Amino acid sequence: MSEVQAGPPSKPNPPAATPPAAGSEGRGRRRSRLPLLLLAVMLVAAAGFGVYEYLVGRFYVSTDDAYVNGNLVRLTPQVSGIVVAINADETQFVRRGQLLVELDPHDNELALAQAKATLAQTVRDVAQMFANERRDAATVSAQQTQLNQFSDDLVRDQSLSAVRGVSGETLEHDQHAVRGASAAVDQAKATLAATHAAIVGTTPETHPRVRQAEAQVRTAWLALARTRVVAPVDGFIVRRAVQLGQQVSPGTEMLAIVPIDSMWIDANFKETQLAGLRIGQPASVAADMYGGHVEFHGKVLGVNAGTGSALAVLPAQNASGNWIKIVQRLPVRIGLDPQELARHPLFVGLSTSVDVDVHDQSGAALSKLPVWQPALDTDVYATQQEGVEAEIDQIVAENLGRTVPAQAKAVAKGRNRS
Repeated sequence: MSEVQAGPPSKPNPPAATPPAAGSEGRGRRRSRLPLLLLAVMLVAAAGFGVYEYLVGRFYVSTDDAYVNGNLVRLTPQVSGIVVAINADETQFVRRGQLLVELDPHDNELALAQAKATLAQTVRDVAQMFANERRDAATVSAQQTQLNQFSDDLVRDQSLSAVRGVSGETLEHDQHAVRGASAAVDQAKATLAATHAAIVGTTPETHPRVRQAEAQVRTAWLALARTRVVAPVDGFIVRRAVQLGQQVSPGTEMLAIVPIDSMWIDANFKETQLAGLRIGQPASVAADMYGGHVEFHGKVLGVNAGTGSALAVLPAQNASGNWIKIVQRLPVRIGLDPQELARHPLFVGLSTSVDVDVHDQSGAALSKLPVWQPALDTDVYATQQEGVEAEIDQIVAENLGRTVPAQAKAVAKGRNRS
């Protein structure tokens, strides 16, 4: 038998490769294109943002660190007293000149009555000084007449003594009489000079003592009028710190009033945003109170000359080894349109967002002249002395024995009734 030699084992044929499906090939291509599409979108967005910033965005600066501010009129009494009436409270609107708080007037009424009595007595004393001048002048005239008579007697007796018509004793008596009368004339003239010096260049109405007494009447009159505390401006009461029966004195805050028709925005811009800001540039303001439904229009009124941290009660001290630079903010005042404020009132402390258009660079960064009316004014205190002059004229006329003007009488009667 022939031997069969065993060869190496035969290898199985590999399976035929399955052709890829058409759908899976499309999905792979889309996945490979997605990053490219995203990159293209990002490049287009970046390019668009860059174009916008170059053409539009760089001409606007904005901040949401902005708040409504306004004048806070703190009402304090001008005289001391006890509160007997409070006629307004928080959230209420008050008008200029409206009576808000009344103080007990009794002490001031007594002081005014005493001042009036002092004026009346002073007028009588001054009138007596003028009468004394006329009396002293008459005394000088009488003493001068007596001196003239004694002098004539002395001359006559001297002529008679030459022929021994009178005795030497009589002549000596005449000489003593002349010297005494001369001294009396000198004394009368000195008294007249002193009286005249006290009233020279004046009348009973214009004498300094009368003027001083009149000033005391005005002071007491004014103090009485100031027991009625009135509103200096139109506005809303935002705080009431006074209570009925409280003893108040000048400087005690009783009420705080905000005139809402004169509001502005204090926008705190970063120091990196200030280079293009100019006075007078237009600004748009959106208040969180109204959302995006209302847009206020205003303009830049001024830039504060110090940052908030530098003007703080306790300024930051950066002289330390672990100092970290922090971007500072500077307050910029934005004025608002009064008509828009009337339609949509704003209140102190509300949050806002501000956008300033810095296209126009013709304005000044700082101005040494006021760009807007910086302060309010009031005339409610100008009427506190109404009627006092008529009252004084009446007192002076009555104590000089003169006819009192009808107008003064009418004013005095009205004052007494009130």
